[in-house]
Amino acid sequence: MHWDRRRFLLAAGATALAGCDRLDGDAARFLAGLGLREPDPIVLRPGMAEGHALRDGGSGIAGGRDAGDDLTTEVAILGSGAAGIAAAWQLSRAGCHDFVMIDGPEFGGNAAGGRLGDVSFPRGAHYLPLPSEESTHVREMLADIGVIERDAFDARPHYDERVLVHGPEERLFLDGAWHDGLVPDNALPGDDARQHAAFFARLDTLRHAVGSDGRKVFTIPLALASRDPAWRALDRQTFRQWMLAEGFTAPTLHWYADYCCRDDYGAGHDTVSAWAGLHYFASRGGHARNAADGAVLTWSDGLHGLVSRLVQRIDARQGAQMGTRRQPWRRPGMAIRVGEHSHGVVVEGVDWPGGVASGAAPRAWRVRARRVICAMPLHVAARIMDLRRYGFDPARHLTPHAPWLVSSFHLRGFPDEAAGVPLAWDNVVHGGRGLGYVVATHQWIRQARPAETVFTAYCPLDDTAYRGGAAAERPGDIRRWLATATPAELMALATTDLRAVYGRDFWRHADAVEITARGHAMATPTPGFLSNAGIAALREADGRVLFAHADLSGLSVFEEAAWWGTRAALRVVG
Repeated sequence: MHWDRRRFLLAAGATALAGCDRLDGDAARFLAGLGLREPDPIVLRPGMAEGHALRDGGSGIAGGRDAGDDLTTEVAILGSGAAGIAAAWQLSRAGCHDFVMIDGPEFGGNAAGGRLGDVSFPRGAHYLPLPSEESTHVREMLADIGVIERDAFDARPHYDERVLVHGPEERLFLDGAWHDGLVPDNALPGDDARQHAAFFARLDTLRHAVGSDGRKVFTIPLALASRDPAWRALDRQTFRQWMLAEGFTAPTLHWYADYCCRDDYGAGHDTVSAWAGLHYFASRGGHARNAADGAVLTWSDGLHGLVSRLVQRIDARQGAQMGTRRQPWRRPGMAIRVGEHSHGVVVEGVDWPGGVASGAAPRAWRVRARRVICAMPLHVAARIMDLRRYGFDPARHLTPHAPWLVSSFHLRGFPDEAAGVPLAWDNVVHGGRGLGYVVATHQWIRQARPAETVFTAYCPLDDTAYRGGAAAERPGDIRRWLATATPAELMALATTDLRAVYGRDFWRHADAVEITARGHAMATPTPGFLSNAGIAALREADGRVLFAHADLSGLSVFEEAAWWGTRAALRVVG
């Protein structure tokens, strides 16, 4: 098949625009005549109202305090995302049982999950790559919950087959048909195919690159990567600039690199640091005895399945200590002020009986702790404590975060598929605004397809998502739009890839929709992120307040969050 740059760009633009607009009046009436309609979505904005109240000085948050709600503990963990749960898991595993985790606005954070009908689904991250040999903390977790069944620290551990992603794993919708994988080699023009081969050969070399300090250049966790200045110089330019300088000009290759950066960092390769772009490809070094290289681990509800199992292990260990402990290890609510004193740290917080949406007045409380692990995003931590005393100036050191939509559609039966590869776990539309969709029931083991399923679509709200539509381009502008967008406006973005693939037939099956809008979903590692002095200072903090969040790495992935959570816990136990 003959390709050229103009044909590639036109094809990409047509695919992106195919799902741009919601149904107009005539189309909606047409569907109504067929007995079909778009369901009204449930829209969740976890933490948005609370975060805005903190930003505006705490107005509307402070509540009446009952001294009976106060408690004293050895360690307080602020936040129940991956870092907070990892810290709690490590403390309980090390025998430190006198701690409390304050959940925050949403349990699990980017590892949250939901349920529609009888199907659970992710509200955030949906998979975990096989952990590398350097990621011993992740291997320990997976062994503890039974995901690694044996040989946890061998080069190739044996994993639970139910959690290893089943085939087909990935497919790409291109020219009206489905192709295997995300790089359809058989559909590439000659020069593009040669560049793809050269690019992946370069990545294979970089996976084994070692800096002058003897460390691998790209590894997870990032804290163990080489600090060789010659390699860190890659952080001075964007990934796109590096590709062009290296002679990688093929439009198909640039689409793929851009897609990968948007997938992990929420922004395109013309925004992301070249070091981070290469790290995405070259840092994954996990293997399994019973799976192919490059396989991933997944659950019906994404990483919520993983953190739920970690919580079960913590519950079991803490339950065995209930005779000596004075309170449960988790409490609802959110911290709104943290202050160090001569005797320790005081955390002031609030919770809402019946939930924030109930309209009930908030209830205030205090936690007194010897030490605090701050496992919340840094833009939130900056609102509840003075980070400058730890060497972090929010005005200079806060890094950009990308907003996202994670949208789940409950289906009765499955829509008809276009020609090519059958329905996969991950399904991507070439040139689309979004990043495709995953199928919640893909891991279910049964002879026939289930009667219901959930498709979860992902869409980072960068300027690519607004191509041909809204004018907002900067993350701050998009967040302001996101806070007030109507359900109809959110559906216009949520359905873009699904409508490009299935058209109106999709609404024969979809009967419920949940949209989760995340204003600060993931860190975007722009050029210079490796040399952020404020974040480096927080990494080394070892006083009464410790910091633990993926923001300390500048990469919003589970392994990084878990690294800082376990590291903080180990500092507590010595």
